[in-house]
Amino acid sequence: MTEAFSNATDKLRYDRGTVLLHWATAVLVLIQFALGETWGWPGKPVHHLMVVTHLTGGMFLTAIILFRIVWRITWGRHLASLLSPVDRFCALAMESTLYALLLAEIGLGYAWRWGAGQAMSFFGLLIPSPFTPFSSGTIWWIETLHFWNAWLIVGLATGHAAAALFHQCVLRDNVLARMLPAGTLLPRAKP
Repeated sequence: MTEAFSNATDKLRYDRGTVLLHWATAVLVLIQFALGETWGWPGKPVHHLMVVTHLTGGMFLTAIILFRIVWRITWGRHLASLLSPVDRFCALAMESTLYALLLAEIGLGYAWRWGAGQAMSFFGLLIPSPFTPFSSGTIWWIETLHFWNAWLIVGLATGHAAAALFHQCVLRDNVLARMLPAGTLLPRAKP
């Protein structure tokens, strides 16, 4: 592969930081969702381990999302100009919605834990609540919102993934390939 072809191909991809942050977010969201949906199944020691893992994962997700937003605003490569106006609108609307829902989910998670008067756990390091406990009714609402917001995130992320696969497999316009690691070959676009 010539250097000129490699440079032209790299300009059609997101930068390494964006790709890494995207896939780290996707993996963490799936793990968090799976833990949250299944931690009621096992007995106490495994249940506790799952909850602590979920809390630690939530703190990692907090850092990744905040860094991802800063990266997106500052150094991240923007490829929306390569899309049609309708696709650009849909992509930016989905991206903005997912960012907002993820931030809300993170806030609800902290509010649920700390509002219940419990410490957050990061690899066993306890971070106490910065405020007094909420009423049980308020905690129930926060827990319910956290639950349904998680389902909304997973539903929209599934739609996002399906749209990327549709673009890649049906329209063959290399949209999915833009978010793959740099060593991945881009298939030729449909003429």
